[in-house]
Amino acid sequence: MYQSFYSAAVGANAYLDKLSVTSNNLANINNSGFKPKNVAFSDLINYNLNDSADAVTELMAGDGMRVQRTYTNFGASAVSMTRSSLDFAILQDNAFFMVQDVGTEEVSYTRSGRFHRGELEGKFYLMTESNRLVLDADRQPIEVGQLAGDEGGGEDPAAIREKVALYTFNNPSRLVNKGDNEYLPADEGMEPILVESPLLTTGALESSGTDMGEEMVKIIEAQRAFSYALKMITTSDEIESTINSLRG
Repeated sequence: MYQSFYSAAVGANAYLDKLSVTSNNLANINNSGFKPKNVAFSDLINYNLNDSADAVTELMAGDGMRVQRTYTNFGASAVSMTRSSLDFAILQDNAFFMVQDVGTEEVSYTRSGRFHRGELEGKFYLMTESNRLVLDADRQPIEVGQLAGDEGGGEDPAAIREKVALYTFNNPSRLVNKGDNEYLPADEGMEPILVESPLLTTGALESSGTDMGEEMVKIIEAQRAFSYALKMITTSDEIESTINSLRG
């Protein structure tokens, strides 16, 4: 009887985690370059009812399931056009801009190409919305002069595009979200690989990868599974109360 309480409780907790992940995906549906997370479940320890622990028969029982991990699909999403020559959209899967924090010099990766011309120590550089430096193929900040179209003319935006580099990883699923739509390698051994022929377009942004219909289906599934787990706890409690009353 106590096992049913435990299995139901861990199940409810796992689907609560799934609801949290799904709600975060929906909250970022309008965030350019956002990639939704998915939840992977795994069974907890299974055991045999009438045989040894290593035996495999049809009489198997388990201790419920848990969230094993969350993972992100870094596939390319739809592109929306903008009027900014400093907006960049990535058109290929598993590719990222390399960006650097001005203060800490920490390097992270993002697919959001909403950039601007930011000033730093008297010079102007290509920067992200969170004022991180966008790095080129040599992992150096991209300096941006006065843009063509400004008073007095200036640098052609097409020339800036040639400076923007993309990087990839052998195992992008190992990247960890650090916030601000940026990612860090989970392991020290993960080295960024320069993309030789990057597929980029300017004057556009990659839309969020969140699919409203798909996420709503996940919410319905998780809510129902969560309510069934709670019902299992209630039923187990009622049975336990009945047994205790009979004993008394």
